[in-house]
Order: sequence, then C-alpha cells, then structure tokens
Amino acid sequence: MADKNSDRRAKAEAARNAANAGEKKRERMTRIIGAVVVVVVVLGIIGIAVIAKNSSSDSSGGGSSASADPNAPLPAGAFTKDNKFAYGVSLNPQDTAVPVLEIWEDFQCPACQALEKANGTGIEKLAADGKVQLIWRPTTFLDRNLQNDSSVRAAAAWGCAIDAGKTQEFHNAVYSNPPANEGDGFTDAQLQAFAVASGITGAELDTFNSCLAAGTYKPWALNSTQVFYDANIPGTPLVKINGTEIDPSIVADQAKLEQAVADATK
Repeated sequence: MADKNSDRRAKAEAARNAANAGEKKRERMTRIIGAVVVVVVVLGIIGIAVIAKNSSSDSSGGGSSASADPNAPLPAGAFTKDNKFAYGVSLNPQDTAVPVLEIWEDFQCPACQALEKANGTGIEKLAADGKVQLIWRPTTFLDRNLQNDSSVRAAAAWGCAIDAGKTQEFHNAVYSNPPANEGDGFTDAQLQAFAVASGITGAELDTFNSCLAAGTYKPWALNSTQVFYDANIPGTPLVKINGTEIDPSIVADQAKLEQAVADATK
C-alpha cells in the first residue's frame, strides 16, 4: 500500500513538474514574442523616418523645376518676395512683437499631415492667443518625387481660398483629407470639395472654381518652392521659431511647444 501511495505521489509530482515546465516555456515564448513585436514596431518607425528623410533629401537636391516669377500674382495678404518670409501666409500678420513660428509644409507630405493631426489645433491656438506670429510657407517639392502635380495644384487652390478669406479652413481641410496612398494626389473635384468644406459658397465659390481652373496661383506656389530649394531645406515639415529650427516632435507636443515659445519670448 505504501508503495502504491509513493507511486501516486511520484506521478503527481512529475505531473506538477511537467506543468510548471510547460508554464515556464509559455512564459518564455510570450516574452520572446513580445520582444520581437516591440523590435518590429520600432524598426518600422525608424524605417518610415529614414524613407521620409531620404525621399525629402533626394527630391530637394540639385536643380529645380520651379520657375520663379517676380510678377506672379499673390493671394490676398500673402507676403511678397521682398519680405524675409517670401511667399508665406500669416494667420495674424499684425502680431509682429511676438516670436515668429514658421512652418514649411507640402500638402502631399504625410509627416506634415501627422504633425497637423498631432497638434494643429494647438499651433493655431498660439496664434489666436497672440503668443506667436504663425506663418505657413508652402512648398511643392514632392511633385517631383511623386511624379505628379498635386502639391502645386493644392497650394494654388489654397491661394484661391485665401482670397475668399478661408486661409485656415482650407489648409485644415486638405490635411484632414490626405490621399489614401502617397502619390495618389488630389483631383480638382477634391480641391473643390475642400473649398465647400471650408465654408466657401455662392459667388465666392464660383470665383474659387475659376481661380482653380485657371491655375492663378501656381506661379506663387512655385515661387515659394524656389525659395525652399534656394535655402537647401531637406524636407517637410520644417519648423523655426525666430529663425531657429526646432524639432517637429517639440511642435507636436503642446506643452513643449509652449515652453519653446516662452523661451523665445524671453
């Protein structure tokens, strides 16, 4: 009887040991799989960043398809070529005693869209509160990289919307509706829909559509792009406070951005 009890205890202990070993194996596998997932995600982020940087650098180097035209028409309120912020657009041009927050953007740029999604509202609030003079500077360098003309057409359409008094609204409508795939670009019908979404109606919408069809502000967009090339800017978004470049990650974080602005104000 003692032998049978000993045998049962031995078998039970063996079963427990096997179960514990199996559990430890599962825990090890879980940790390994978790570590692999983390590495893949990190490498994916790094890969996207490298691709974005390389694409930006490749498309902004060397010559330019942009042709500067000093006599090109400007949207209402846009800076002229004689201003140090040539061809930029300010939401609050009267606020000249506060730090200048300058943002270079391409409407086809996924990183620009990500920055807008992360903290576009916060950026605009700083301008609305009179804490910065916000200047958006358009470039169309991705047209050459993506082999389309959507950046210049979108920027030109923005110029038409600026004339209608919808600078901020159209800018945000474009970034709220990025192409499904990079390189798809924007159709004229989409740009017209962005105008409607911006609140442009009636006779002003007719004027917008005529302006878009005529490509009135394409030269303005190309002029700004030429400034972008001449300054050897590697890509977008590029952000400066009072002429000093800051990392977009700071701009994406409202608390960090407010601190940077406070430091520049001092």
